Amino acid sequence: MQPITDATVFIVDDDASVREALAWLLRSRRLHSESFDSAEAFEASMAQRTPQRSPCCLLLDVRMPGMSGLALFDALVERGAVAAMPVIFLTGHADVPTAVDTVKRGAFDFCEKPFSDNVLVDRVEQALALSAQHMAQLHARDDLRARLADLTERERAVMGCVVEGLPNKLIADQLDISVRTVEVHRARVFDKMQVKSAVELANLLRDSH
Repeated sequence: MQPITDATVFIVDDDASVREALAWLLRSRRLHSESFDSAEAFEASMAQRTPQRSPCCLLLDVRMPGMSGLALFDALVERGAVAAMPVIFLTGHADVPTAVDTVKRGAFDFCEKPFSDNVLVDRVEQALALSAQHMAQLHARDDLRARLADLTERERAVMGCVVEGLPNKLIADQLDISVRTVEVHRARVFDKMQVKSAVELANLLRDSH
C-alpha cells in the first residue's frame, strides 16, 4: 500500500520511549507523526487547530495518568470525530477485553503490547486510507455546498423543477416565466453545478444527503 503523503498519525502515550519508538517506526514507512504525552495535551492541541481536513489516525494508549485513553475515545465518539480520525488502541494484555469493547463502539482496532511493527503499521495505513475516504466525502460535500450557494433564487427554483423531471414548458408555466428564460436558467444551473444532464444533477443532489 502506497503511503498517503499528506497524512498525520497522532500518538498519545505517557511513555516517552513508546512515543519515540512509534515515531521512528512511522518515519521508516514515510509516515508523518505528532506525539503527545497525555490525552489533555492532545485535546489542547486539537482545540487550537482548524478542523482536520487531511487524512489522520490516532494511536492511543489505554491507560495514562489523568485523562485515560478510554475517556479521550469517549469524547471523540461524542464529537463524531472517529470517522475522520480512526482510533487504534495500544493496550496491555489486561486491557484486551476493554479494547474489544471499544472496537464495538467505533474504534478502528487495537494492538496488544508488545506489538508487531509490520502489523501495526499495516493497520495504521489502512486506518489512514479509511480517513482519506471520509475526508474526500467531506471535501465533495463542501464543494457541492459552494456550488449551491452560487445559485440565484430563480436558478434554485428551476433546478427543483428540473430534478422533478418537469419539461421546460411546464417549468415555465409553474414559475410564470418564458420557456427561453427557463432554458437560460437551466443552462446556468448545469454550468454552476458542473453537470450535463438532469439525471446527473438529480444523482449529485441525492448522493449529497
